[in-house]
This record gives sequence, C-alpha cells and structure tokens, in this order.
Amino acid sequence: MTAGWVVGNRWDSLDGIHPDPLPTVSVIVAHYDQPGQLARTLHALAAQDYPPELLQIIVADDGSPDVPDVPDGVALVRQEDRGFRLAAVRNLGVRASSGEVLCFLDADTAPAPGYVRSLSRLPALLPEAVVVGRRRHADLSAVAPDVPIVQAAAGRELPEPAWLAEEYARSGDLLDSDDRSYRFVIGAVIACSRRMFDEVGGFDETFTSYGGEDWEWAHRMWQAGAVFAHVPDAVAWHDGPEWADRDGSGIDRANAQTLRMQSSIPVPGSSPRALWPGVADLVVQVRGEHTPAAVFIMADSLFAAFPRARLLLDVVPEELADDPRVSDGLDAPDAADARVLWEVHRPVVVLDPDWLVDLVLGLGTGDLGGVDLVDGDGSPIGRLRSRRAKRRAARWGHDDAFQTRRMTAVGTHVLRPDPRVEAWVGGWGGVESFC
Repeated sequence: MTAGWVVGNRWDSLDGIHPDPLPTVSVIVAHYDQPGQLARTLHALAAQDYPPELLQIIVADDGSPDVPDVPDGVALVRQEDRGFRLAAVRNLGVRASSGEVLCFLDADTAPAPGYVRSLSRLPALLPEAVVVGRRRHADLSAVAPDVPIVQAAAGRELPEPAWLAEEYARSGDLLDSDDRSYRFVIGAVIACSRRMFDEVGGFDETFTSYGGEDWEWAHRMWQAGAVFAHVPDAVAWHDGPEWADRDGSGIDRANAQTLRMQSSIPVPGSSPRALWPGVADLVVQVRGEHTPAAVFIMADSLFAAFPRARLLLDVVPEELADDPRVSDGLDAPDAADARVLWEVHRPVVVLDPDWLVDLVLGLGTGDLGGVDLVDGDGSPIGRLRSRRAKRRAARWGHDDAFQTRRMTAVGTHVLRPDPRVEAWVGGWGGVESFC
C-alpha cells in the first residue's frame, strides 16, 4: 500500500497509517575491518520484529584486510581497498539488493528490535520519504557481540549530539524542513524507497574521505521533491561517541568536508560567496527577442539582487556576451533545473529586491511551490516555480503536491522596449524612465 503523495513536507498527514502489506526491506550494512561491531549489528538485525521473509541483509565491505564473517542468510558484497569509499560501497550494496525499501546502517551502529519496522513505514507509504532514525551512543567495547543491544547499551550511554536533538525538536522531527535540512540526515541511520533512490541516483562516488556523501545525497533528494522526516522511535546504537568527540575530528576535517560540498549545494547558507557555484540557485528565462537596452537593465538589476543567478535568453545581445551568467541556453542544458526557475514573459527591472529575494529563498519550502506574478494592473509578469514542485508534478502527473499562488509583484516592473540606460546606470531615473 502507498499513500502516493502529500502536500509539501506534511508527512504527519500519514500519522497512524501503516503499510498493508508490509514492504520488502533491504538493509545495507557498510563495513570496513570492524568484525566485533559487525557481529553485534548482525545479531541486532537478526532480532528485528520485522517478518524475516521480507527482510534482506547485505554487508557491503569496503575492502577489509580479512573477508568478513557473516551468518547464513546474510549476503556479502565486497570492493577492493582503494581508500575510504563509503559512497561507492553503499551503492554496491544497493545493486545487490532487491527490497522495495532501502535501509542504510554502518557496521558500528546496531539497531533496536523495532528499528526496521519504524524506519520503513513512511517510505513504504510515501515513495518520496527520506527518513532518518535516532542514532544513540554507548560505550559497547567491553560487551560481547551477542548480548541483546538494548541490554548491552543500558548503563553505558554516551551523550547524544546536542545539535541534532535541538534541530529535531525545533523542526518537529523535520516536519518544518527547508533547503538546508540535509544537514540533519545522518547516513548511518537512513531509509528511502528504491524508487526514489533509483530516480535521483545513488551516493556520489567522488566522495573519498569521511563525511559529506550523505548530505550531498540528501540535498539531491530534497531538490527532487523528497519529504524529510525524523523517526525518533527508530533507534540504533552507535558504538562510541559522536563524531565531534572522536580522535581526528577537528576543525580541519570539518572545514574540508564543508569545502568539498560547496559546488554541489548552491543554496544560500551553504554555498560560499568566494567561489563560483557549479549549479545555479535561480535561473531566469526570457523568451523571444528583445532590445539590448531592456535586456541589459534587466540583467543589471537581476544580478544586483541575485549575484549568482543565471539569465537564459533566446538572443544574447553583444553587450552581455562575455558575462558567464548570461546564456542562450544552448550551452547550459542543466541551467533550467536550478532550485528556482523564473519564466518571464518580457524583460523586467527589479527596483526593490528585498521582497523578491525573500520569495525566492522560501519557494519550495513548506506548501508553496510556485507563484504567478502580476503587476499592479493584473498583467502577467511570469511564473516562479521551484524544482521540487516541478519534479513532484512530473512524478505524480498533477500539481497538487505544492500550492501555486497569484501575487502582485512588489518593486518589479515590466520594462518598455526603449528604457533609458543612461538614467539606469546613473541612478537618476525614476520608474517612468524604464517602464
């Protein structure tokens, strides 16, 4: 059973609903040279309250020196040791799997008995759901691997990451997610539908050092219309402290992780200003041929408000030919797949950017996925639409998964064909000089 779709990120509309029949679930356990911890995690998976005939366990080994020992019924796939390749080994495990729902665990993270049932519920009901469980911490180093995990962790608990707990509380377990909520999707305890995983693509295998591959993947899923949820009842116990308290996890490592992702995640608050992002956050597309003066003023006002936007034109005037942000679209085939696409009927000038900037920043967050802009007379200016709304509509064949509103533009006006460029550049012309 699947519910199909929800509006925005409202996974709570599925509270109290359980899949019937239950889905097949594949658990991919990423491993490298942790035999004792792997044994504990496999014991914990064997104790799940999920029907065993619907549960597939795959150990994905990243080239350990010794072949991991796995019990009958557990599949083992391996790749050669070429350094840290967590993203690649997770993808390897998925390729060997067959479940309708994919759960990812690390070998040092042992799930409580109800973990699989709790974490797989939403992806089974809603193929777009990307869910993250609760990763708790305990010192399990002196406990035998076959001791039941809840018993093993009792009295040995370590502090949970405060930054995660605070965000889950603030956001209502990610119900109030936004474009930066990928930071709270932790790869050691995540699940999604196979359908969504295959559509968006696996983990980026160019990540070859610790950290970041889960955030980049989660961001891609979100931009494709995923629904984020934290499932606190899905508890898995990590053997040892959180990352920030481990040896070798200092500021240099954190900085390297952030810089590695800067070109992949162009949203404000994540992408830097010092480096040119590889992907546009906002693309403005103007159809037809227009005067160089109107196109120039539009570009100048647009880039003042959105310095890293892209402008797609059917005909690029000579005056803008050398600006890398301006294209005829032919050499930027992926540009229209930005976080927000603004299709404009005629060139416009942005005189008061604050309202428009706020609108673009919030689009695709919450229930609002598109805006039809009109001027004071009700004449259309164009449509703003989030990538999330476009991808949802393409997936489900309707626009109901996000709202589209009609709004009167504030401080944005349609340009006349012969605006006064001198007045614009000199800053002394009023609206009547341009519109």
